[in-house]
Amino acid sequence: MSMTITPGPVARLIEEFGRLPGVGPKTASRLTFFMLRSPREQAIALAEAILEVKERVTLCSVCFNITESDPCAICAGHDRERDQICVVEEPLDILALERTGEYKGLYHVLHGAISPVDGIGPEKLRIKELKARVQQGLVEGGEVILATNHDMPGNATAMYIARDLIPTGVKITRLASGLPVGGDLEYADEVTLGRALAGRRPL
Repeated sequence: MSMTITPGPVARLIEEFGRLPGVGPKTASRLTFFMLRSPREQAIALAEAILEVKERVTLCSVCFNITESDPCAICAGHDRERDQICVVEEPLDILALERTGEYKGLYHVLHGAISPVDGIGPEKLRIKELKARVQQGLVEGGEVILATNHDMPGNATAMYIARDLIPTGVKITRLASGLPVGGDLEYADEVTLGRALAGRRPL
């Protein structure tokens, strides 16, 4: 008769950490045993922070960025240029672009990129909502900047959105290739992102 040597609560925490993206079994185990050795207060602070995120953070009904208030501070801001919408894959990309200080327009978060291999089609992204914003005249005479990652899913998503928006007559541009091919926007430095914004090109 076999017996497990790992207590149930420890096994459960390892399993839950293992569900996080980029966390393999070894990392999940290390995180679990780190928490075991940590003071009770640290574990409680982590648990409370996770609960607070789930209870207080929502998606902006306009741009789908994460926010505590709806609409978010960027969409509600009077100092933003309302004739530009920068389309990004994830909320982290907005943080990266804002750090450059170069962009003063609005955003639209897709929450992913088209990837048939992963079962992600256009219908699973916020593309419909983007088209509705453009058709409602939010960027009439303005520009939609496609700032998806320069990898295969990001490029496929950019081309799909460009084809979808061409009939609206809005100007469509893509970030310049100052960004590394295959790299994620969130990891780019401020100078590279600033140059990519300045050198964006029509699609």
